[in-house]
Amino acid sequence: MEIVHEPSRMRELCDHARREGARVGIVPTMGALHAGHLALVDEARRRGATKVVVTIFVNPLQFGPNEDFGRYPRTLPEDAVLCEARGVDWIFAPARESMYPDGFSSQVRVSGVTEVLEGVFRPGHFDGVTTVVAKLFGIVGQSVAIFGRKDYQQWCVLRRMVRDLDLPIEMHGMPTVREVDGLALSSRNRYLSESERARALAISRGLRAACEAFERGERDAATLTSIARAPIEASFDAIDYVALADADSLAPITLVEDRAVIAVAARIGKTRLIDNVVLSEDRIPLPA
Repeated sequence: MEIVHEPSRMRELCDHARREGARVGIVPTMGALHAGHLALVDEARRRGATKVVVTIFVNPLQFGPNEDFGRYPRTLPEDAVLCEARGVDWIFAPARESMYPDGFSSQVRVSGVTEVLEGVFRPGHFDGVTTVVAKLFGIVGQSVAIFGRKDYQQWCVLRRMVRDLDLPIEMHGMPTVREVDGLALSSRNRYLSESERARALAISRGLRAACEAFERGERDAATLTSIARAPIEASFDAIDYVALADADSLAPITLVEDRAVIAVAARIGKTRLIDNVVLSEDRIPLPA
């Protein structure tokens, strides 16, 4: 495995691999890798990637002024050990100056699907996400890209960007990977104390309760949202949103008639957690 820092070197490796007949897979991350990320590597292989690049870059453009950019975990040596054991071919870990050199002034923006949910609470966040991912896709080139759907809105935004711009990227989203007790895997989980982690399970309990009500026939969005919200409200310090939306456009709905997502963002102490479930499509987040 090679750890690559320069975009030109990463492009050269991927171009050469494709000339030799390889199918390149890309797993974009901010590092602090966990089992969920490694499952994305496995999925890239399952989708036919013969060369896999994991990108590790804590992207400053997607953090707001009062968010956790400074304390976001940076664990490249540990990440490299995990990647090598999983058979990753390359880690692309560029420096900030390589991605955003002096004078950088371009931006990729997707409208509509970015303006709800996270877009309300984190203005500018998705412009940072789409800009950096467009750059990564430009560096790596034609490839199969694997994303986790725990960041469900991000998945919708990036899928829309690829479609709208006709990028030569085959997009695949994987369902959320969870701990045995139902907690969605997240790099930010390491911020939680033992007691905070126990309280954080309220999100999966709420989602589970809403899924079970849906399976019993409940279709009213307000009722399903209220069911999901109740345990979260009892355990978290603040809730940004518990919302039910169309699973593709993320527009709010009043009645579940087709694919719908229940999305959550809530805070315990200084830690903000997000989670979601797509009704009738995702597995109910049950503890083992």
